[in-house]
Amino acid sequence: MVGGLQRLDGLRPIHVVQGEQYVTDDPEAVLTTILGSCVSACMRDPLAGVGGMNHFLLPGARPGETDSVRHGVHAMELLVNALLGRGARRERLEVKLFGGARLIKGLTDVGALNAGFAEEFVRREGLQHVGGSLRGDSGRRIQYWPGSGRARQVFLPKQAEELIAIETRTPKPAPAQTGALELF
Repeated sequence: MVGGLQRLDGLRPIHVVQGEQYVTDDPEAVLTTILGSCVSACMRDPLAGVGGMNHFLLPGARPGETDSVRHGVHAMELLVNALLGRGARRERLEVKLFGGARLIKGLTDVGALNAGFAEEFVRREGLQHVGGSLRGDSGRRIQYWPGSGRARQVFLPKQAEELIAIETRTPKPAPAQTGALELF
Protein backbone atom coordinates (compact mmCIF):
# COMPACT_ATOMS: atom_id res chain seq x y z
CA MET A 1 0.00 0.00 0.00
CA VAL A 2 1.22 3.49 -0.84
CA GLY A 3 -0.59 6.50 0.64
CA GLY A 4 -3.56 4.28 1.43
CA LEU A 5 -3.86 3.03 -2.14
CA GLN A 6 -2.75 -0.21 -3.66
CA ARG A 7 0.58 -0.15 -5.48
CA LEU A 8 0.16 -0.21 -9.23
CA ASP A 9 3.20 -2.34 -10.07
CA GLY A 10 2.80 -3.71 -13.56
CA LEU A 11 -0.33 -1.68 -14.24
CA ARG A 12 -0.76 1.45 -16.32
CA PRO A 13 -2.31 4.24 -14.19
CA ILE A 14 -4.40 6.79 -16.08
CA HIS A 15 -5.52 9.87 -14.11
CA VAL A 16 -8.92 11.32 -15.04
CA VAL A 17 -9.35 14.99 -14.09
CA GLN A 18 -12.41 17.24 -14.00
CA GLY A 19 -14.15 17.43 -17.35
CA GLU A 20 -12.50 14.31 -18.71
CA GLN A 21 -13.55 10.75 -19.40
CA TYR A 22 -11.47 7.76 -20.40
CA VAL A 23 -12.48 4.41 -21.90
CA THR A 24 -10.22 1.40 -22.37
CA ASP A 25 -10.11 -2.31 -23.04
CA ASP A 26 -6.52 -2.53 -21.74
CA PRO A 27 -6.41 -5.15 -18.94
CA GLU A 28 -3.28 -3.43 -17.53
CA ALA A 29 -5.02 -0.06 -17.06
CA VAL A 30 -6.19 1.37 -13.75
CA LEU A 31 -8.12 4.63 -13.80
CA THR A 32 -7.60 7.06 -10.94
CA THR A 33 -9.08 10.35 -9.78
CA ILE A 34 -9.44 12.62 -6.75
CA LEU A 35 -12.95 13.76 -5.81
CA GLY A 36 -14.51 16.22 -3.41
CA SER A 37 -17.92 17.50 -4.44
CA CYS A 38 -17.31 16.21 -7.98
CA VAL A 39 -18.65 12.81 -9.02
CA SER A 40 -17.09 10.06 -11.11
CA ALA A 41 -19.00 7.27 -12.76
CA CYS A 42 -17.05 4.06 -13.31
CA MET A 43 -18.75 1.93 -15.96
CA ARG A 44 -17.98 -1.30 -17.73
CA ASP A 45 -19.42 -4.05 -19.88
CA PRO A 46 -17.94 -7.27 -18.47
CA LEU A 47 -18.64 -9.28 -21.63
CA ALA A 48 -17.18 -6.74 -24.06
CA GLY A 49 -14.19 -6.23 -21.76
CA VAL A 50 -14.36 -2.45 -21.96
CA GLY A 51 -14.76 0.10 -19.18
CA GLY A 52 -14.20 3.72 -18.31
CA MET A 53 -14.47 6.61 -15.89
CA ASN A 54 -15.61 10.22 -16.04
CA HIS A 55 -15.25 13.15 -13.62
CA PHE A 56 -17.75 16.01 -13.51
CA LEU A 57 -18.05 19.17 -11.44
CA LEU A 58 -21.70 20.23 -11.76
CA PRO A 59 -24.91 18.25 -12.33
CA GLY A 60 -26.23 20.23 -15.31
CA ALA A 61 -25.69 23.38 -17.32
CA ARG A 62 -27.59 26.53 -16.54
CA PRO A 63 -29.23 28.37 -19.45
CA GLY A 64 -26.56 30.14 -21.48
CA GLU A 65 -23.60 28.14 -20.13
CA THR A 66 -21.32 26.73 -22.79
CA ASP A 67 -18.62 24.91 -20.77
CA SER A 68 -20.42 21.57 -21.02
CA VAL A 69 -17.40 19.34 -20.21
CA ARG A 70 -17.79 20.26 -16.53
CA HIS A 71 -21.41 19.06 -16.39
CA GLY A 72 -22.81 15.67 -15.49
CA VAL A 73 -25.29 15.47 -18.35
CA HIS A 74 -22.52 15.85 -20.91
CA ALA A 75 -20.03 13.67 -18.99
CA MET A 76 -22.44 10.76 -18.53
CA GLU A 77 -23.58 10.79 -22.17
CA LEU A 78 -19.97 10.93 -23.39
CA LEU A 79 -18.97 7.97 -21.23
CA VAL A 80 -21.95 5.81 -22.21
CA ASN A 81 -21.51 6.63 -25.91
CA ALA A 82 -17.75 5.96 -25.81
CA LEU A 83 -18.40 2.55 -24.22
CA LEU A 84 -21.09 1.72 -26.79
CA GLY A 85 -18.69 2.79 -29.53
CA ARG A 86 -16.15 0.24 -28.24
CA GLY A 87 -18.61 -2.67 -28.35
CA ALA A 88 -20.38 -2.39 -24.98
CA ARG A 89 -24.12 -3.01 -24.78
CA ARG A 90 -26.30 -0.67 -22.71
CA GLU A 91 -28.15 -3.52 -20.97
CA ARG A 92 -24.85 -4.97 -19.69
CA LEU A 93 -23.32 -1.75 -18.36
CA GLU A 94 -22.41 -1.87 -14.67
CA VAL A 95 -22.02 1.47 -12.89
CA LYS A 96 -20.25 2.48 -9.69
CA LEU A 97 -20.66 6.08 -8.52
CA PHE A 98 -18.21 7.95 -6.27
CA GLY A 99 -17.87 11.45 -4.81
CA GLY A 100 -20.42 14.12 -4.10
CA ALA A 101 -19.01 15.19 -0.72
CA ARG A 102 -20.14 18.31 1.10
CA LEU A 103 -16.85 20.09 1.66
CA ILE A 104 -18.02 23.47 2.92
CA LYS A 105 -20.96 23.90 5.28
CA GLY A 106 -23.25 26.86 4.71
CA LEU A 107 -22.94 26.94 0.92
CA THR A 108 -25.07 25.16 -1.65
CA ASP A 109 -24.42 21.44 -1.32
CA VAL A 110 -23.09 20.89 -4.85
CA GLY A 111 -21.92 17.40 -3.86
CA ALA A 112 -25.48 16.32 -3.00
CA LEU A 113 -26.75 17.81 -6.28
CA ASN A 114 -24.06 15.90 -8.22
CA ALA A 115 -24.77 12.64 -6.37
CA GLY A 116 -28.52 12.97 -6.88
CA PHE A 117 -28.06 13.74 -10.56
CA ALA A 118 -25.79 10.70 -11.09
CA GLU A 119 -28.19 8.34 -9.30
CA GLU A 120 -31.14 9.67 -11.27
CA PHE A 121 -29.25 9.41 -14.57
CA VAL A 122 -28.38 5.75 -13.91
CA ARG A 123 -31.97 4.98 -12.88
CA ARG A 124 -33.53 6.85 -15.81
CA GLU A 125 -31.20 5.18 -18.34
CA GLY A 126 -31.93 1.71 -16.92
CA LEU A 127 -28.26 1.04 -16.08
CA GLN A 128 -27.17 -1.38 -13.34
CA HIS A 129 -25.96 0.55 -10.27
CA VAL A 130 -23.66 -2.02 -8.63
CA GLY A 131 -21.90 0.05 -6.00
CA GLY A 132 -19.77 3.01 -5.08
CA SER A 133 -19.79 5.67 -2.39
CA LEU A 134 -21.61 9.00 -2.61
CA ARG A 135 -22.01 12.00 -0.32
CA GLY A 136 -20.37 12.43 3.09
CA ASP A 137 -18.01 15.22 4.07
CA SER A 138 -14.61 13.90 2.93
CA GLY A 139 -12.84 13.89 -0.37
CA ARG A 140 -11.62 10.58 -1.76
CA ARG A 141 -9.03 9.05 -4.03
CA ILE A 142 -10.47 6.45 -6.39
CA GLN A 143 -8.80 3.63 -8.29
CA TYR A 144 -10.87 1.68 -10.81
CA TRP A 145 -9.84 -1.42 -12.71
CA PRO A 146 -12.16 -1.40 -15.77
CA GLY A 147 -11.24 -4.95 -16.75
CA SER A 148 -12.48 -6.50 -13.49
CA GLY A 149 -14.82 -3.77 -12.26
CA ARG A 150 -12.93 -3.60 -8.97
CA ALA A 151 -12.77 -0.20 -7.28
CA ARG A 152 -10.87 1.11 -4.28
CA GLN A 153 -11.46 4.32 -2.39
CA VAL A 154 -9.44 6.08 0.28
CA PHE A 155 -10.97 8.98 2.20
CA LEU A 156 -8.79 12.09 2.35
CA PRO A 157 -8.21 14.38 5.31
CA LYS A 158 -10.81 17.12 5.55
CA GLN A 159 -8.90 19.89 3.81
CA ALA A 160 -11.61 21.44 1.63
CA GLU A 161 -9.55 24.25 0.12
CA GLU A 162 -6.92 21.85 -1.16
CA LEU A 163 -9.54 19.51 -2.69
CA ILE A 164 -11.35 22.38 -4.34
CA ALA A 165 -8.06 23.54 -5.88
CA ILE A 166 -7.34 20.03 -7.19
CA GLU A 167 -10.85 19.53 -8.58
CA THR A 168 -11.11 22.88 -10.31
CA ARG A 169 -7.69 22.76 -11.92
CA THR A 170 -8.08 23.17 -15.67
CA PRO A 171 -6.88 20.08 -17.55
CA LYS A 172 -3.61 20.64 -19.36
CA PRO A 173 -3.67 20.24 -23.14
CA ALA A 174 -2.03 17.02 -24.34
CA PRO A 175 1.55 17.55 -25.51
CA ALA A 176 2.24 17.29 -29.21
CA GLN A 177 3.17 13.78 -30.31
CA THR A 178 6.66 13.79 -31.80
CA GLY A 179 7.64 10.17 -31.17
CA ALA A 180 11.24 11.21 -30.55
CA LEU A 181 11.65 10.47 -26.85
CA GLU A 182 9.71 8.82 -24.06
CA LEU A 183 10.82 9.21 -20.43
CA PHE A 184 9.77 7.02 -17.53
